[in-house]
Amino acid sequence: MNTKEYISSGIIESYILGLASPEEAGILECVMKNNAEVKMAFEEAQKTLEDLATSQAVAPPADLKSKIWNKIQLEQTTEEVQVTPAKEIPAEKPQPDIQPHIKSKWKPYAVAASVLFLISAAGNLFWMNDQSKTKEEIAKMQTEKKSQDLAMQKMNQKMDMFSNPDMKMVMLKGVEKHTDSKAMVFWDKKTKEVYLNGENLPKAPEGMQYQLWAIADGKPVNAGMYTEEKDSKTALAHIPNAQAFAITLEKQGGSAVPTMENMYVMGEI
Repeated sequence: MNTKEYISSGIIESYILGLASPEEAGILECVMKNNAEVKMAFEEAQKTLEDLATSQAVAPPADLKSKIWNKIQLEQTTEEVQVTPAKEIPAEKPQPDIQPHIKSKWKPYAVAASVLFLISAAGNLFWMNDQSKTKEEIAKMQTEKKSQDLAMQKMNQKMDMFSNPDMKMVMLKGVEKHTDSKAMVFWDKKTKEVYLNGENLPKAPEGMQYQLWAIADGKPVNAGMYTEEKDSKTALAHIPNAQAFAITLEKQGGSAVPTMENMYVMGEI
């Protein structure tokens, strides 16, 4: 396995997410010390995950913290004045002083209510300040979050496949006319189901679709039609036997036989 194949195998992401075995982690750490390209790929993947974790942070209004703190201080000062006994005028008939106890009991709730009120008021002012712009920002954030959630979901699915001992991974390399293309087949050795990761294939033209083929006993067998929605998560076909896999670009819906001049990638098992 060369450097590019090693990087694209998913071991770096698995290591960052803590899914790599001790042996895999040790190998990767050793490789990074001696291979600048692998180390750079590791740093880029690490930054991508860090950016993903922090990109949804939304800062509150700058003065919200000071307003809340001032309100809490004011509440505490006011209550201390209210519960201080008046020494100058003694009561004619001393009674058990239960008022401080009551105030002490409810003090946390009063402070919490004040904080919630301030947050609510500040939030209303913040959103009402520029309602139109805020709606646009919310829509943009929701779109970005949805995209990031899908990316993270896909990454988790890949990690599950990489860590599954029953999953056979077959790297498909670009053929002569498409040397930059590549894909990865995941073949479940128990269920014989085949999954395809085709993110590194060029986008299929309108009216065309990628078709996966299993080469069994020298003959091509239809292994299913690829779509972005099925990528790495939906089995394309049940393939009991194969010596290799290949992908061709066919008309929408597929073909009974592969169009050899439209073959993009192929890999032996």
